[in-house]
Amino acid sequence: MRNHTELTEFILLGIPQTQGVETMLFPLFLVIYLFTLIGNLLILTAIVSYSVLHTPMYFFLGLLAILDIVLPAVTCPKMLIYLSGQSRAISYNGCATQIFFYHFLGCTEACLYSVMSYDRFVAICYPLRYSLIMRPGVCVGLVIAAWTLGFVHASILTAFTFSLTYCGPNHVDYFFCDIPAVLPLACDDTSLAQAVGSAAVSFLVLLFWSIIFLCYLRIAIAILQMRSAEGRKKAFSTCSAHLAAVLCYLAPVVIIYLQPTPNPLVDATVQIFTNIVSPMLNSLIFSLRNKDVKTSLKKVFCKYLLRKNKL
Repeated sequence: MRNHTELTEFILLGIPQTQGVETMLFPLFLVIYLFTLIGNLLILTAIVSYSVLHTPMYFFLGLLAILDIVLPAVTCPKMLIYLSGQSRAISYNGCATQIFFYHFLGCTEACLYSVMSYDRFVAICYPLRYSLIMRPGVCVGLVIAAWTLGFVHASILTAFTFSLTYCGPNHVDYFFCDIPAVLPLACDDTSLAQAVGSAAVSFLVLLFWSIIFLCYLRIAIAILQMRSAEGRKKAFSTCSAHLAAVLCYLAPVVIIYLQPTPNPLVDATVQIFTNIVSPMLNSLIFSLRNKDVKTSLKKVFCKYLLRKNKL
C-alpha cells in the first residue's frame, strides 16, 4: 500500500548538472546578487531624493526597482545557502511561500512593464494631454491593479498546487520551489493543476505581450511621423531602455513555461537569468541609458562626499 504520510519538508537538489562546481558558483551569484541590490537601491535613492524625478515615468521605475530588490530575495538567499554547503532542506510551508511570492512578484513585475509601455505610449503619442491622462490617481490605480492581478494569479496557482497530497518522495529536482518541479512529487492526479497553471500563464503572457506590442506599434508609427530628427532620437532613447528590459524579462518566461519539451538545464539557466541577472541588468540599463537618473546619482554622490568631508 502507498504511504500516505504527508511531507513536512522538501530537499532542493540544486541547479541541474552543476554537481561539484557549487563552490565556484557561490561567489559568482553572490556578487551578482549584491550588485542587483546596490544598483536598484541607488536608482530608488535617486528617484526619491530629487523632485525633478517625481513624475509618472520615474514613479513606475521606482516601483520596478523595488520589485527587482524583492523578487531575487525569494529564491537567491536559499540558493546561496546550499551553494555554500549548508542545508538544502526547505519546509513544506516555506516551499508554498516561495511559490506564492515568486509568482506574485513575477506577475506584478510583468504587469508593471505593461503599465510602463502604456505610460510611454501616452507620453509620445499624446504629449499635450500626458499630465491629464497620467494623473496621480490613475498611476496609483494602475499600480494597485498590477499588484491585485499578481496576488490573484499567485493565489490560484498556489492553491491548486498545494491542494494535492505530497506523501513522498520529497526531492525537488531544481534550485528553488516552482510549480513544474513540485507537481511531479504529488501523490494525486496533477492534470487539473497543470492545466490551470498552463492556462493562467498562457493568458497572462498573451495579455502582457499584446499590450506591449500595441503600445510600441503606435509609438513606432508616431516616431516615424516626427519631422524633427532630434525628436525621433529623444523618443527612441526614452523607449529603448524599457524595451530592452521587457525583452530581458518576458522573453525567458515564454521559454520556461510554454516550451513543448522542457529541458531542466535550459530551464535552470533561463530562470537564473530572469531571477538574478535580469534585475541587475535593469539597474544598469535604466541608469546608464537615462540622463536624468545619471545626473541625480551624481548629485547623490556629491552630496554624500560633501557631508563626509564636513565630518
